[in-house]
Amino acid sequence: MSSESRFGERRKSADNQLFKGALHKYIIDALEEHDENLLESGRHQLRRFVDARVSEYARSRHLPISRYEQDQLSEELVDELIGFGPLEMLLKDPDVTEILVNGPNRIFIERRGTLHRSELRFIDNAHLIRVIQRILAPVGRRLDESSPMVDARMPDGSRINAVIPPVAIDGPALSVRKFRQDMLKSSDLLAAGSLDEHILTFLHEAVASRCNILVSGGTGTGKTTMLNLLSQHISEAERIVTIEDTAELQLKHDHVVRLETRPPNTDGYGEVAARDLVRNALRMRPDRILLGEIRGVEVLDVLTAMNTGHDGSMTTVHANNAQDALLRLESLVGMSGVQVAERTLRQTVCSAVDLVVQLVRLSDGRRCVSEILEVISLRDDQYVTNTLFRLQTKGAHRFVRESGNPGCEKLQHLKAGR
Repeated sequence: MSSESRFGERRKSADNQLFKGALHKYIIDALEEHDENLLESGRHQLRRFVDARVSEYARSRHLPISRYEQDQLSEELVDELIGFGPLEMLLKDPDVTEILVNGPNRIFIERRGTLHRSELRFIDNAHLIRVIQRILAPVGRRLDESSPMVDARMPDGSRINAVIPPVAIDGPALSVRKFRQDMLKSSDLLAAGSLDEHILTFLHEAVASRCNILVSGGTGTGKTTMLNLLSQHISEAERIVTIEDTAELQLKHDHVVRLETRPPNTDGYGEVAARDLVRNALRMRPDRILLGEIRGVEVLDVLTAMNTGHDGSMTTVHANNAQDALLRLESLVGMSGVQVAERTLRQTVCSAVDLVVQLVRLSDGRRCVSEILEVISLRDDQYVTNTLFRLQTKGAHRFVRESGNPGCEKLQHLKAGR
């Protein structure tokens, strides 16, 4: 497309937004003059009112708008009045997994692991803030100049984060990580090339053998999806307690207790942190504890649980590679303010963690298991580890089974015959 054509498209888009803004104001004024509260009367009645006002507006200004265009405008305006504006269709689209809004004019969406810029846009900053407030209304969270950042969970489980000025310099920013109604199954990950049959079988046996597993990776690499996959291999006879900031795990078990952290209220009270829930979970007679993600001081309680009779527990952590995941646990302990000798801390980590499953997101958007690391022992205050599987990235991507020390007793029978 030539530069003149692109300029023309941008000019047309800007003109359309100005027109829609003027029409939106016209509808709002008409609603204020109306005796009934149409916003509370239901979508059908509101749509009839908006249809009539759009036709009236077009006739009074002699605008050459087709009936199809009028219907589209009416639908968008109704979405704006009682829904989430430009985000409405993205939230309904099952292929969209993330929505990133960088100000009113830049909306990016993730489809199949890759980001694309959307043609949708908000009218202005006020429009975007109004939609953010509407999203937050059901969860009772506040967003204003005195509290310019918010992290919350929508009623459908999707996670949202919003930042507004003065913290956000270039205008309001919003990110939405959508909640999947149907979590991916083993067959889905195999079909996508995220792992192979050997890795899947190994992980199945590792879970059945009650190995403590740490799932590691960067943002958006599929850590929660992997944790959910691993949980599907837990015996129905076991009692599971899950702890999450946002309830995303979908365990197909009868004996599951789901716990969720709670942020402080507007007055700064009522917070229930992950550490509080981990400590409480230990009193609930769990066979396994599944912690959605280690973020802070709860790391000590999780390591203690793994070392004191809760074999088979699992959690996730942010790290660039499997070795760094172990160091990340150490740094989180240090950030908690608890003074622990380095050797004692490493011995605790080594005794607690049996396997590290490292995940990565490739350039094509595919999420893969990049490495499975076995934590064997501590020698000269350094971790002794054994790479069991790794992703070969040179040439065609493929999974490689490594040979070497079979490691701890829990895994010896898994390695036998391989």
